[in-house]
Amino acid sequence: METPFGTWFHEVVVMTPGRFEEAVDAVLAVQQFKTVVLHLSAMAPEEAQRTIDFVSGGVFALDGQSERLGDTVFLFAPALVTISRDGDQEHED
Repeated sequence: METPFGTWFHEVVVMTPGRFEEAVDAVLAVQQFKTVVLHLSAMAPEEAQRTIDFVSGGVFALDGQSERLGDTVFLFAPALVTISRDGDQEHED
């Protein structure tokens, strides 16, 4: 994909952090224009919530976006990526 900043090769990264300290890697990946699927099943619920709060805030600050895919699975994407779900369709007239 051509952007004003050159060619952009999209990458999706799947992360399963075991500790809160690994959450920064997800934010850095989005900052590098990667889409992150974050799977938090390996964390205690309290630590998983803290991780989601941190990553959500960091991605929001980067003008990125997020989507909850399941109980412990979240998608974080840079602003260049469009997230759509089943039933989300744009109609051109």
